[in-house]
Amino acid sequence: MQNFNIDQFLASDFDGFRVEIDSDHERGDIVLKRPPLNVIAMPQRDVLRQVFEALDAHPAVRVIVLRAEGEHFSSGGDIKGFLEASPEHVSKLAWNVAAPTRCEKPVIAVNQGYCFGVGFEFSLACDFRIAAHSTRYALPEQNLGQIPGSGGSARLQKIIGIARTKHMVMRAKRISGEQALDWGIATECVPDHELEQATEALVDELRRFSPLAQRTAKKLINDNEDAPLAVAIEMEGHCYSRLRSSNDFREGVEAFHSKRKAEFRGN
Repeated sequence: MQNFNIDQFLASDFDGFRVEIDSDHERGDIVLKRPPLNVIAMPQRDVLRQVFEALDAHPAVRVIVLRAEGEHFSSGGDIKGFLEASPEHVSKLAWNVAAPTRCEKPVIAVNQGYCFGVGFEFSLACDFRIAAHSTRYALPEQNLGQIPGSGGSARLQKIIGIARTKHMVMRAKRISGEQALDWGIATECVPDHELEQATEALVDELRRFSPLAQRTAKKLINDNEDAPLAVAIEMEGHCYSRLRSSNDFREGVEAFHSKRKAEFRGN
């Protein structure tokens, strides 16, 4: 995908969201904008996947942010769309929602108000979740005679364990942003008016590090999630050895000894 094609694609008039690129801060934002609840339509999920992939390939973007306009992040999916979608389309839902996880770059979800269903599942697929005090997380599919279908219960169980996942999934329970922070779902929980400030701070923090080391750490952690400890340690050692020969590592060591700020190039 050529750079001008990426820019042209990201400038498209998307249904239910828009894309913003801040080259000065090396930040690419996907902004949900289907008021008042930012419902995520069925076809929108595949397009969101393509946008995540395009931002991951964009040379001006170091950090990807998924956020929303208005009072709520997302109340979930278009319920009617589930009955109308073909089995083939439904079978791709989890792959589309997993796009943030597959991105090499760090991805931040910024949540406020309702963060339900597929909105929560997209957020769980991100690397970091910043919750506002108003945030309410839920997987309410039991109310429809259904279960989460895009990785929600699976990812949640990895984070909070079987008992709490059953509490949220089997009882369709909502939890607050503060409780999500306590349970390890959210990285931070801040007052609503500080949400953008907290996002900017995290973006700037992540930009300080080597892009190569960031990519390596993300892939290593994701790949080792189910690996036995001995295998995980072995893989960590291999990745560490590869990074030792990188220009970024040399720059980091030299900057440390010179007591100056490192200028990482990602190679």
